Amino acid sequence: MIAKPNKNEIRKNRHLRIRTNLSGTTDRPRLSIYRSTSHIYAQIIDDSKGITLVSCSTIAKGINVKGLTKADAAKKVGQEVAVKAKKEGIKKVVYDRGGYLYTGRVKALADGARDGGLDF
Repeated sequence: MIAKPNKNEIRKNRHLRIRTNLSGTTDRPRLSIYRSTSHIYAQIIDDSKGITLVSCSTIAKGINVKGLTKADAAKKVGQEVAVKAKKEGIKKVVYDRGGYLYTGRVKALADGARDGGLDF
């Protein structure tokens, strides 16, 4: 019998390969995302200090995503994380797509963050 590949394990390995060359600094923190089947999460991380500076998700308080498609909700999360980052004085980030392919909700979040004023 042919074994079915575990797509999440493949994604995790891809993410580990990406993270070997990608790191957030104090000047340019890392915008990391996680995509579940129904929600999307984004956080801006300073890897040199090991702290999360800003976070946002579709389940966070103050974000109303009812009636939106998943891609529209991801774009709204991207815009909200950009607004929070501007309040913290963050203008430039490094985009960490978390091993996901750059399409759909991952791209929508990035576009929303760019529309909100983040540079990456």
